[in-house]
Formats: sequence, structure tokens, C-alpha cells
Amino acid sequence: MLSSFHFVLFLHLMNLKITFLGTGTSQGIPVIGSDHPVCLSSNSKDKRLRSSLLIQSSVSTSIVIDCGPDFRQQMLRNPISKLDAILLTHEHADHTMGIDDIRPFVFRQGGVDFYSSKETFKALEKRFDYIFNPEYQYPGIPKIASHIFDRDQNFQINELEISTILASHGRSDVFGFKIGGLVYLTDVKEITKDQLKYLINADILIINALREEPHHSHLTLSEAVELSKAVNAKQTYFTHISHHLGFHDDVQSDLEPNFYLAYDQLQLTYTY
Repeated sequence: MLSSFHFVLFLHLMNLKITFLGTGTSQGIPVIGSDHPVCLSSNSKDKRLRSSLLIQSSVSTSIVIDCGPDFRQQMLRNPISKLDAILLTHEHADHTMGIDDIRPFVFRQGGVDFYSSKETFKALEKRFDYIFNPEYQYPGIPKIASHIFDRDQNFQINELEISTILASHGRSDVFGFKIGGLVYLTDVKEITKDQLKYLINADILIINALREEPHHSHLTLSEAVELSKAVNAKQTYFTHISHHLGFHDDVQSDLEPNFYLAYDQLQLTYTY
């Protein structure tokens, strides 16, 4: 029998199932028409859809971070009965172009809540005019409830409390998210000291690592490792990976303990 102390502790534990829906960069792997050795690899870990993450709580809440052009395929791989929300990191096509494919969820549950920055919603209103323009409404289009966030903001999706993290993606902003000690950041090149506070001692840090060669708007693998060490993350998983980084197994074998190259369909369990 549980003591009252252990019973209270049990009530406050949250279990999350984390699924990497996609871990590739904007072109995915294999790249169309490419004869690069990684694109020709038969290893399933070298085949990467566009980056996205599914988070499912033990209380049945399901959220997806980013909704790229592979969203339909990712949902067919990982069928869920309901989708409580989609969080968008920024407006780039490889993170937003799957929005029309939310329609099956709309038909079942009436709509989907979207959380994003004001700038991203402005871009989506142009790109998906038929969704947002009241003059062009017709049966069957996606129904989106827009929720705008900014930096240093906390918001609640059912039992999940989420904090926003602002970073730089070259000349544009990109947002990351923190749930408990889980931190998700993609398409990051720089992050200011005042935002680094959200990463300190993270239990799980998920962050982009495009390739080894320098890039103007993405962290390299070496830069991502350095950042993880600077914030003392307990475990780090790299995502948003280009074929130029190399074969999954080769890269993983060179990583230090507690550093992992994520791959599509990798699942983690996190309790906090």
C-alpha cells in the first residue's frame, strides 16, 4: 500500500511518450535524384522525413511540433485518435506545408488548435489564404483555432505546461519549446544568454545538427555538441539532419556517451 507521501508523488508524475516523426532537413533523405551514398543507403535510419515530433502524455493528450509536407505519411505511420494541438516553430515550408492534411482530424473533432508566433501566422494567412480568409470558406477546409505566443511565455494544453524559447535561425526567429525537463529546438543557429536559461540541466535536449560544414542558419554537429555541454544537458538527441552529415551508424559511433543521432520512428519515454 502506498504511503500518503508516495501517493502524492505518484499523482504529480507525468509520463510522456516522444516519437520522432521526422529527423531530416528541408529536402529529406533521400534527396530527389541524388546519388549521394547516404541517399542510396539501405539502412532505415538513413531515411529521414522532414523534422517533426509527436508528444503523447499518459493522460491522453497528443501534440505535434511542426506540420511539414510529410505530415500525412507521419500520421499514417503513427495513428492517433485525436490531435489536441500543433505547435509551430516557424513559418518555413518544411515545417508548415502539411497543414491541409489536418482535415481528417477536423472532420472527427471539429478543428485543431495551432500555437505559433504572430509572424508565422501572418505568413500562413498568405500561404493558406483559403483557410484564413472568411470570404473563401467552404465545407471541408481545415478549421484552425489560432493561439499566438511570444518569447518567455507559458501556456497550457490540457495538463501540459509549455514554455517558449526564442532563438535565431539566420535572419529569422525560430521558437523552441520546453515541457518539464524536455527541450525541443530546431533550425537554430544562435541563442542568447537570457534564453539559454531554459536549457540549463535539461533532462532531454533535442536540437538540430545539420552537418559538419559551417552553415549560415543552422548549427553544425560540433556546435550543437558544444551548446549541449555548455548547458549541461543530461541527454542530447540531434535532429534536422542533412545527408551531408554522413551515415547514421558512422556518426553515432563517433559520439560521446549521452549524445544520440535521432532517427525517424525513434521513441523515448520521459517521466517528470
